[in-house]
Amino acid sequence: MANHKSALKRVRRNEAVRLRNRYQHKTVRNAIKKLRGIEDKSEAEALLPSVYGMIDRLAKKNIIHANKAGNLKSGLTKSVNAL
Repeated sequence: MANHKSALKRVRRNEAVRLRNRYQHKTVRNAIKKLRGIEDKSEAEALLPSVYGMIDRLAKKNIIHANKAGNLKSGLTKSVNAL
C-alpha cells in the first residue's frame, strides 16, 4: 500500500476517476444500443446528434480512442441511413 500522503490521495483520485469513466462509457454504450434498436428513421435521426456528442466527449477525454469514436459514428450513420 502507498506510504506517502500524496500517493494515498492519488489512489483515492484514481478510483474516483475510474468510476466516473466507467459510468460515462456505460451510458454511451446504452445510448448506442438504444439507437440501434430504433426502427423509425425520423426518431433515429433525431437521436443521432446527441449520441455523436456523447461519443465525441469520450474521445476528447481519452476514455475511448479517437479512431474507435470515428468507427462508432460511421457505423451508427450507416445503420440510421439503412432504415
